[in-house]
Amino acid sequence: MTTPMHGQVPGVHPEELPAELPEGTLLDVREHDEWQAGHAPGAVHIPMSEVPERLDEIPEADQLYVVCRSGGRSSKVTAYLNANGWDAVNVERGMNGWSSSGRPVVADNPDSEPYVL
Repeated sequence: MTTPMHGQVPGVHPEELPAELPEGTLLDVREHDEWQAGHAPGAVHIPMSEVPERLDEIPEADQLYVVCRSGGRSSKVTAYLNANGWDAVNVERGMNGWSSSGRPVVADNPDSEPYVL
């Protein structure tokens, strides 16, 4: 299921993830405006720049999936988390790939149509 990406960082394509991810297994590291525009249901939001000081808020999942817009930021966070004791996997192609593969996207504002920013 996981494949090496960017050296030692394991990665998975959105299509390879279970249809229903358990609560607290997807970490979205995009910025606040990106999250508000649209995100995966049930994801935990901690922007990349806040990860080091918010480690206590990162889920202790058996396997944690990390996502950003296209896979670059999440790859760096995945490597950081793995170096700090998590079993993290980068979601390749990020929320762009998530959305284009037909996976659900929700917005914080129920009156807005969700989209990937």
